[in-house]
This record gives sequence, structure tokens and C-alpha cells, in this order.
Amino acid sequence: MTDSETDVAVVDAVDAYLQRKAVGDPDGSGAGTYASNAESILRRWADWLEAEHDRRSLFSLEVEHMRAYATELHARVERGEYTASTAGTYYAVVRAFLSWCVRGGILEANPAVDDEAEAALPIPDDRPDSEYWTSRQRRRLQTYVQERTLEVSMDSDHRDERCNRLREYAIVALLAHSSVRGSELFSVPDDERRNGATWDDVDFYTGTIRVLGKSQRLEDVPLPGPARTPLRRYRVVLDPPSNDWPLFPTRHAPSIARRVKTVLAERGYDDEEIETLCSNTTASQLARDRSISPPAITTEGARSVLKRLCKEANVDVDGNYLTPRGVRGDHDDSYRRDATASKPALRTSPLEGTLAVPEVYPPVVDVDSSGRDERSENS
Repeated sequence: MTDSETDVAVVDAVDAYLQRKAVGDPDGSGAGTYASNAESILRRWADWLEAEHDRRSLFSLEVEHMRAYATELHARVERGEYTASTAGTYYAVVRAFLSWCVRGGILEANPAVDDEAEAALPIPDDRPDSEYWTSRQRRRLQTYVQERTLEVSMDSDHRDERCNRLREYAIVALLAHSSVRGSELFSVPDDERRNGATWDDVDFYTGTIRVLGKSQRLEDVPLPGPARTPLRRYRVVLDPPSNDWPLFPTRHAPSIARRVKTVLAERGYDDEEIETLCSNTTASQLARDRSISPPAITTEGARSVLKRLCKEANVDVDGNYLTPRGVRGDHDDSYRRDATASKPALRTSPLEGTLAVPEVYPPVVDVDSSGRDERSENS
């Protein structure tokens, strides 16, 4: 089965699998939704196989590659890009695909069904208990970021510092008072769909933020008042030149400079013109002047911000700091799952209106650890 005449490319097998799952669904079993959810997972896995292990053929796939994939997922959990349950779901989707290949006679055995490979996966909820902080500890951090924001005057000489403090206040408030996840707010490296939320995603009138959920579908998530008010105040001071501006732009100058140069080149500027523009001002100001959206802060960058704030506020448990997941510790997934009435019919620009309609939204379909559809969400 390994000669060129019978070889099967991984991407071709994935296409066949997704097409088979998506076709029909006459009984409403959710197969079409499962295909939609699984597609991005399988395609990223196929890209990873080719980029990291130069494997394009399904027949060249071995247990060691699945062990490496599990190790990669574990590493992303450690970096705060995924949760342990998300990593398990991703692996389960790939395992289900390979099981389908075995049932169809394409593969003799499933390399993902291996004790050593699966042992490399993170265990759900295996993070230290100190990640889940008490309400009192979270309130202490929130009080600190709120008070330090009020300490900065509103005059023009302190605008940058005030904007920075409002930015940090908004980050903490969003994580603490809504069910939005860090991976939905911030940029996730190596995941091209998770580039960070933008102001176009925020609707202050309906009191929602549109995010790419764990199901890989867009969801309108409620923004309670304690999260909405700091975000609105931050927007006024940030004054983004366009709605595609990220909520939380990175402060990493080299990243902003690379984005600015790339976009200017795409707009037809030559190297000399770009260098002249960049030499006359900072990359951040040039991005603003030319309406070039900078990259969003990454999930790891957000963790660093929280770590610094916890240290400044003298808030810690056994020397650890509050992670994005820990900030939203009071919000289980029923907060989103139980909001089941209807989506808002109207989305307006971020500054239109101040009233929120009832915060009720439909459930989304996710994939459970066995690769089946399940109407629930994992944190």
C-alpha cells in the first residue's frame, strides 16, 4: 500500500472524510455540523504534519508522529494557548478521522490509538489548584487595576499612561465578568483564525461581543455591565482609527513595524518609500496615520500582563499568579450554554447606544472527547 499508484495524501483523505460527514444529514444527527467543526482541526493537523515532519502521505504516518502531535498539543496548553480539554478534543478529532480510515480499509491500524501517544496528552484540569482563585482574590486584583486607572489624570500629557492602564483594566474586567476566553480575545500563535477580537466584534447596544468559540463557529457572547463599562471607557481613550483595530493591540514595537511594512508593500510602496515613512515617525504612529491595524496581543502576552499586575497588587497563591482562565473562574460554561433564546437582530457600531437587550443566545454544537457532536462547551 505504499507505492505511488496506491498512495493516499493526507489532505485527500481529510477531504473525503469531511465530505462524507457533511453530505445529507437527513435525520438531523448533526453530522454536517461535526464536519464544519472538525475541518479546521484536521487541516491544521495536516499542515503541521507537512511542516514539522514532512509527511504528506497517509501511509507514512506512524505512532511517533501522533506522539509528537500529542506533545505539541501539551506544549500549547503549557503556553496558555489551549486548555487541556481543548487539546484532548483536537486529538480526539484526528483519532476519529484515522479510525474512519481503518474502517474504510485505507489504513491497517490507527496510529493515534497508542498508549504512549495518548499518555503525552495533558490531563484535563491537571493545572495547579492555585489557578482557580477565590472571588476575594480576584476582587483584589480588580480593585487594584481600577484604582490605578483613576490615579492618572485625563490631561493630554498623561494620555498614553491612562490608555495603558485602561487597557489593563479592560482586560481584567472582561475576563472576570464575562465568559469570554483568553483564546477568543487575544491572538493565538499558529492559529490563523484566532487573530484577536476587534472593535468590529463589539456591540455596545446589544451588550455582546462576537468571538470564535471552541466550536470554531462565531458566537455572540453577553457582556455584562461590569465588563462593558471599562471596555467603553478604554475605547474612548484608545480612539481606534477603524473598527478592524484589535481590542488589545500588541505593544511589541518590532511586531508592529513588521505589520506596517508588510501592509505598505501590499499597498504599492517601494522599499525606499517605506524606509522614508518609517524613519519619520514610530511604527505605532504610522500604523495609526495609515489605518494599518497592528497585531493583537498574544495569549502569552496577556498572561505576562496578568503576572505583572498580580505582582504589583501583591496578589498570589503559593508564588503563582492569576491566569486568564483563573480570572474567569466563577464562570462555568453554562453561562453561555444556558443563554438560549435568540440572537440579536441588530448589530451597531461600538459607540451607538448604551442599553443592552436581554442577553439570551442559542447554544453551539461542540465536539466531545470521543469525536461526537455534543451540545456543550468545555472551558
